[in-house]
Amino acid sequence: METIKDLGAYTFPAMLANTVRKFGDRPAVGYVSGDTITYSEVEATIRELRDRLHRLGIVKGDRVAIYATSGPNWGIAYFSIVTLGAIAVPLLPDFSQKEVETCLKHSGAETVFVSTKLMDRLPEPETSGTSRILNIDSFELVTGTETGTGAAPKVEISEQDTASIIYTSGTTGRSKGVELTHKNLVFTAIGGQFFQRINKLDIGLSILPMSHVYEFTIGYLMFFLNGACLRYLEKAPTVTTLLPALTKIRPTIMLSVPIIMEKIYKNKIVPTFTSKPAVKALYGIPFFRKILHRIAGKSLKKTFDGRMKFFGIGGSKVDPVVEQFMKEAKFPYAVGYGLTETSPLLAGAGPKITKPGTIGPGMPGIQLKLIDVDPETGVGELVVKGENVMKGYYRDPELTANVFTEDGWFRTGDLGCFDKKGVRLSLKGRSKNMILGASGENIYPEDIEFVLNQHPLVSDSLVVEGDNSSLVAIVQLDEEKLANEAKKRAQKAEQEKNHGLNAHMQRMSDAVGDAVSGAMSSMSEQLNYYKEEVANEIKFFVNQNVNRISRIDRVEVIEKFEKTASQKIKRYLYNIKKNVTGQGKS
Repeated sequence: METIKDLGAYTFPAMLANTVRKFGDRPAVGYVSGDTITYSEVEATIRELRDRLHRLGIVKGDRVAIYATSGPNWGIAYFSIVTLGAIAVPLLPDFSQKEVETCLKHSGAETVFVSTKLMDRLPEPETSGTSRILNIDSFELVTGTETGTGAAPKVEISEQDTASIIYTSGTTGRSKGVELTHKNLVFTAIGGQFFQRINKLDIGLSILPMSHVYEFTIGYLMFFLNGACLRYLEKAPTVTTLLPALTKIRPTIMLSVPIIMEKIYKNKIVPTFTSKPAVKALYGIPFFRKILHRIAGKSLKKTFDGRMKFFGIGGSKVDPVVEQFMKEAKFPYAVGYGLTETSPLLAGAGPKITKPGTIGPGMPGIQLKLIDVDPETGVGELVVKGENVMKGYYRDPELTANVFTEDGWFRTGDLGCFDKKGVRLSLKGRSKNMILGASGENIYPEDIEFVLNQHPLVSDSLVVEGDNSSLVAIVQLDEEKLANEAKKRAQKAEQEKNHGLNAHMQRMSDAVGDAVSGAMSSMSEQLNYYKEEVANEIKFFVNQNVNRISRIDRVEVIEKFEKTASQKIKRYLYNIKKNVTGQGKS
């Protein structure tokens, strides 16, 4: 296990030098279907790419974006950027073109590495400000000119230099770049070994985006640090791509999000024990349920080819029933908790010490405590200090100041409590508005609301979590604009009536005909059908302008929001799970 004593400094150049010195001839990275390259070969490619960036005019402090799917070249591109002293700006592959444009402009990144499959979604240079594009699959220069010559000069890099600016999910309309230093990220890679040691013989299978700091630090840097081998899927992780990969490379370590194991449990495990009445009856008895889970666990381990020793689950909370199954099945799962702002790991538990319903102890070297504690429940807001806490939000000192206490503790916005010994952390909820997507992505409702409010008929909006991790938009329409639009459409429908007007427009015309001729002080029931049409249009409008994970599943129309004296919506009143309904749905 490598430590700071081996590296000498919490920087990427120090990590690279140590790994090549100790594990240069070990296999480093490769696709499942292809060959691997060694750490020495990785270092040589990093050096060549770093020289090219130098010749392109990249200098210390410049921002260079990576908009690419995961693969062997992703990490190589990252190391070439940060060992030059420049700053890497990872962008999620799911980001919409508008979001990519926003992040590129906000970060000031003029150079971007992009996957071939994402090239068409890259914004035009005129709008994004990029002038140099490199294809990450081949490292070929797509646009731009090498103006310099020779090799990159040696650059002095300190632990406190910024290594990454990471934009979390859902950044349309509002940019929030988390600034992480060399020390933040390398410190987490070293500290993560407290929960699971990795050695040069381990083999990992990467199935999550490397642009997510969870996968990058725990799923990549920990492997790099210890000379272990990491393999990548060439296609999205599905049953047809994942199972053959597991059989071929027989990984010992994997990282995942809860939804994958939840799907296995609900689609494979539960039906096995509930399809036959006799087995179903036994399954309802705790003693026999544990025995059946143990049997299922053996089968599950075979699915992962029997060598799995660490199946890390992070990004969002695990379903308690599914976690209980994994524990009783003796499946080697582990849990972790953290935020992008904390690089990300704060607490966790390795396979031997997991306890369903809890997270585990904090990572060594950081401080965790609760503030504003409820004396009856012991629940309070979790705050943290440590070398993994971000430098701040890029170009936003006001927002940065808002998330730190006066004495320097970072406010996570999460509610939690500790066990009687004050060691094991349990999370009880979120004090912020952030919604966790089904795959653990951070979804910020305010960002989706920003897009909703751009629709010409929307007066105000709110995005809440619905059942089964769905996203529901509650909107208040501008009634005057709605009436005018209804009138225009009705008139157009009347004009087209004798020219093959379709049934859809005819129904809408009938619905609004009488309503627009009368008083419009309040929307009548005759406009309900039109509201449904508008709700569908709003849903389409939003989903065209946000990334996949931020797409809304349903729109509900209400007459009026209840607001505070300062005209803020009383968000707590609008919990869709408590039967908030409106007059229009999509």
